[in-house]
Amino acid sequence: MHEKIIILDFGSQTTQLIGRRIRELNTYCEIVPYNKFPYDDKNVKGVILSGSPFSVNDPNAFKTDLSVIRSHYPVLGICYGAQYIAQSAGGEVGRSSTREYGRARLQIVDNSDPLLGNLPQNSQVWMSHSDVILRLPDHFRTIASTEEVTIAAYKVEGEPTWGVQFHPEVSHTEHGMRILDNFLTICRCRKDWTPASFIETTVKELKEQLKDDKVILALSGGVDSSVTAMLLNKAIGKNLTCIFVDHGLLRKNEFEKVLADYQDMGLNVIGIDAKERFYKALKGVTDPEKKRKIIGKGFIDVFEEEASKLEGIKWLAQGTIYPDIIESLSITGMTIKSHHNVGGLPEKMNLKLCEPLRLLFKDEVRRIGLALGMKPQIIYRHPFPGPGLGIRILGDITPEKVRIVQDADDIFISALRAADLYDKVWQAGTILLPIQSVGVMGDERTYENTIVLRAVTSIDAMTADWAHLPYEFLAKVSNEIINKVKGVNRVVYDISSKPPATIEWE
Repeated sequence: MHEKIIILDFGSQTTQLIGRRIRELNTYCEIVPYNKFPYDDKNVKGVILSGSPFSVNDPNAFKTDLSVIRSHYPVLGICYGAQYIAQSAGGEVGRSSTREYGRARLQIVDNSDPLLGNLPQNSQVWMSHSDVILRLPDHFRTIASTEEVTIAAYKVEGEPTWGVQFHPEVSHTEHGMRILDNFLTICRCRKDWTPASFIETTVKELKEQLKDDKVILALSGGVDSSVTAMLLNKAIGKNLTCIFVDHGLLRKNEFEKVLADYQDMGLNVIGIDAKERFYKALKGVTDPEKKRKIIGKGFIDVFEEEASKLEGIKWLAQGTIYPDIIESLSITGMTIKSHHNVGGLPEKMNLKLCEPLRLLFKDEVRRIGLALGMKPQIIYRHPFPGPGLGIRILGDITPEKVRIVQDADDIFISALRAADLYDKVWQAGTILLPIQSVGVMGDERTYENTIVLRAVTSIDAMTADWAHLPYEFLAKVSNEIINKVKGVNRVVYDISSKPPATIEWE
């Protein structure tokens, strides 16, 4: 097993970013709820405490006993984590006179400190807090300050515990990666988490887990399920059967294209046309969570039916990745949205579940795919949601609405490729709104549908910014959709970022 850093999640929006940064430093880490520390895990090398939407003085704030953790591991508290360590040890945390959000300049007080000592003076850090540490416990000492915050970082005397008020995980902190790397050095991490090591370890674990059992894989054509298929193929070979389901909510001609993509990959792939089945189950359903659940259950039902036709199938494999897990299970009790391969699973399933990528971020999955020698067009294909166009059609789903979105999406994606913009965008697609508006075509009045163009830039889908596509390009796409897609007379562009919006509309 790999050595690991445990990140205790107190509900911060940037907790997942901390995890990505640690992985980028070739060190494996896991994010766990603040009160679920794996005390029996012998591979833990250090602990990071995340930020939080709460004040440490809030009676509803997330709190946990840190005594065992601090006595056994190096600890780094970030923002709320730093305040909580200080307060729980007898320090004082209170409201700042002004909420500090944005850039600040860090002044190092102790140049010999192993966490911050090799940073230049006056480097930029990123602050985001309303509270500050007003008084440290007696055995804590300040190691860095900013103009507004006296205690911007501290060290606990006699133990490897630090706290920083700023956020080293965000890109606006100039030397944030160096700070995190320093912490990994303090933890004596080997920093050997690489694609090659993941492949070797995962294939070995899959062989041990599956033995001679037969596996059926939920194949979507995207990078996640494709990499899952390649790993399983290396581990169990002919015992893997891939099932690709056409639920009637794929992109235009995608069913045929995906099957063709896998012809030379040595995979055993069966294509299933289940369009009518899904359309019937979704008829009249408008609630997005219900749609996701229906599609998720439909997938499982189809897989179980296909598995029953094959002898000895005991496992269902899926391309679930870490952001799917994180967004579907929130420590605050609020689910952002259920993912079809997480929240859509029925309580009782006749197949055991195999998810070898469930702890990887998207960029890590792509690096694994490259190391496996997969085709770039599969690896760098835009993410596409499991429920497909079912969550890009707001309101109820009909074959006619699917046709409209497919045609508009095909024009948009083809135009991105032709303009050499496809690889500069993380994810793109079209959304059909449940409204109609007045338009004029020729000399006639129209009352037809509105299509939304959505394109974002991102690294791992946990955060995203709207893609700043050229006006001329958007005008061309809009004109082509209105002229060629029957039923559309208006095209708009979504300029919302995540957060506060999500990438998909439902």
